[in-house]
Amino acid sequence: MAVPFRQKLAYLSRWLPGYAWQKLTRKPSSGSVHLIFVLADHFEPGFVRGDGNARAPYQEQQRRMEQWCREYPKVVDQWRDHDGRPFVHTYFYPAEQYQKGLVQQLAEHCHAGWGEIEIHLHHGTRGPDSEENTRQVLTRFRDALACDHGCLSYLDGAGSPRYAFVHGNFALANSAAGRACGVDAEMKILAETGCYADMTLPTGIFHRAQTAKINSLYECALPLEQRAPHRKGHDLRLGQRPQLFPLIVQGPLLPDVSLHPRQLGLENAALTGPNPASLRRLRLWKQAAICVQGRPDWLFIKLHCHSMDPRQEAVVRGEPARQFLRQMVEGASERKEILHFASAREMVNIILAACDGREGDPGQYRDYRLKKLSPHQMGLQQSGTSQVILKG
Repeated sequence: MAVPFRQKLAYLSRWLPGYAWQKLTRKPSSGSVHLIFVLADHFEPGFVRGDGNARAPYQEQQRRMEQWCREYPKVVDQWRDHDGRPFVHTYFYPAEQYQKGLVQQLAEHCHAGWGEIEIHLHHGTRGPDSEENTRQVLTRFRDALACDHGCLSYLDGAGSPRYAFVHGNFALANSAAGRACGVDAEMKILAETGCYADMTLPTGIFHRAQTAKINSLYECALPLEQRAPHRKGHDLRLGQRPQLFPLIVQGPLLPDVSLHPRQLGLENAALTGPNPASLRRLRLWKQAAICVQGRPDWLFIKLHCHSMDPRQEAVVRGEPARQFLRQMVEGASERKEILHFASAREMVNIILAACDGREGDPGQYRDYRLKKLSPHQMGLQQSGTSQVILKG
């Protein structure tokens, strides 16, 4: 469906001024840069094209999961980052679609070193969701991931499980004019149930939930109980430990004129069939210069995809994916890039280390504060799943 010109103009006018200011004020690093990548995979084995409320039959979901866990390692194993790590996915699994057998298979894939599972939620599509239901769904799924599947992490190795989050409809904290969510206090609920970072933004092209604040890592500046408190924020800075969680971790959003000089395109960090990862796009991701202020040589590049959508198969595990990884890894030294392929948890740990003024190779801070536990340690933590606000 074509987007009306007036809606496009409203969308662009919301964030283009901020982008222009960033272009004037953000100075690129003159030397080598560390690039910390995360791929936030909106991972939905039950995906049905054209109907967000429908679910594929369980046998089809199982077939998709088995194929993914078998084939994905073959795609990425050859191409490793500076730390010897493969290009992993962070699997944001829909809480409302939880199937224990499927999640256990994905958990085993992750425990083998191919990614980590975090929390994804679609709600409010048929009518506004409630605070109580949102809290219950998040808490149940959080505890299932931690206690039944050995996933998620713990702040400094203690307390209740922590998780990263993406809103399945992009309408984080009811930011899409009341559509596809319905819960103004969603950010407060996320904080109280242990969410350490939201990785929803940027939205899809011309989406009403897109904020004016872009290309940033920040704390919400508005009260968490009100609608869309992430519309304004305090940038994360070197030497200033963040105090208010969840942090907002945005992916690149900027104009793209590199394909059609006379036509404005938009880069929004989505890997899709028509727009796969490429060195051309890598240059744009670097131009967004998403970093902890005061540490411009550590750039954070959060991408997103929908790998269970059959239309996106090639972009995530076909020849386009292989070609990009090969070109990126082989040419990194010439481009003065030091690559780090990370999970969402690892990226946030590196962000927290930067805020604390840590120096050197960012890869050494993958387990800085948010820690995965051994099975024995997990048993000791299972009684600690009460709802608490994450503090720095």
